[in-house]
Amino acid sequence: MYNLEIERVNRKIKELGAKKVLIQLPEGLKPVANKIADRLNAIVYIWAGSCFGACDIPNVDVDLIVQWGHSEWLLE
Repeated sequence: MYNLEIERVNRKIKELGAKKVLIQLPEGLKPVANKIADRLNAIVYIWAGSCFGACDIPNVDVDLIVQWGHSEWLLE
C-alpha cells in the first residue's frame, strides 16, 4: 500500500548499531504498527501518542527514532 522504505530503515539501524528503536506513525498507519515493527531489525517501541511531524519528537531513551509522515524529511 505504501512504500515505507523498511530496507532503508534497517540499513540505518545497522549503520548506527541501534538496538532500541522508537517508531512514530500517523493515525492511518497505527493499525499496522506491529507488522511494521516485525520487519525491523531491532527492539521496537511503538509510539501511541501524537505524531504531528518534526516538532513532535518524544523525549525517550532509544537509539533511533523513525517517524513516518506525509512529507519527506530526513536527518542523517
